[in-house]
Amino acid sequence: MLYTKLKNISLASLVVISLLMTGCGFHPRGMSEVTFKTISIQGNSLSMSRELRQTLKSNGIKVIEHSDDAALLFEMINESNEKRILSLSGGGTVREYELVYKVSFRTRLPNSPLWSEAQTVQSRRNFSYDDKALLAKLDEENKLNADMHSEVVREIMRRLSAIKRLQP
Repeated sequence: MLYTKLKNISLASLVVISLLMTGCGFHPRGMSEVTFKTISIQGNSLSMSRELRQTLKSNGIKVIEHSDDAALLFEMINESNEKRILSLSGGGTVREYELVYKVSFRTRLPNSPLWSEAQTVQSRRNFSYDDKALLAKLDEENKLNADMHSEVVREIMRRLSAIKRLQP
């Protein structure tokens, strides 16, 4: 009897949460809305290059080697990783760092001789630091860097969608 009541309450809660989430406009992240089906990636190979290629592929965009067959040309210019001290303790030891990851790129259509202006996408994260937990903090820093790479790839996809809509 109690099990049936709990099951009914759980089911009712699930329905209410679902209705609230759809009512507020929430929907799972889907594919990016791009109108091109092929892209040629040129320039430097960056640490986020593999993730960008996988994201393009999962959005139905074929990455091709020859720029002649591509609907859009994408050039990766450079990337930079910075690690800055945000705060120090009274004894002068580091308490908090800021991580900054930046990627610069530009695009052009194959029938245009001109590249767009270089665009820079950046991501920032702050994290506390403690010498006593060195390995844990190194692991946390690596996870934050991976998260920043993913965020930059998502922003590049958003910008590619916007660029393609604006260009004829």
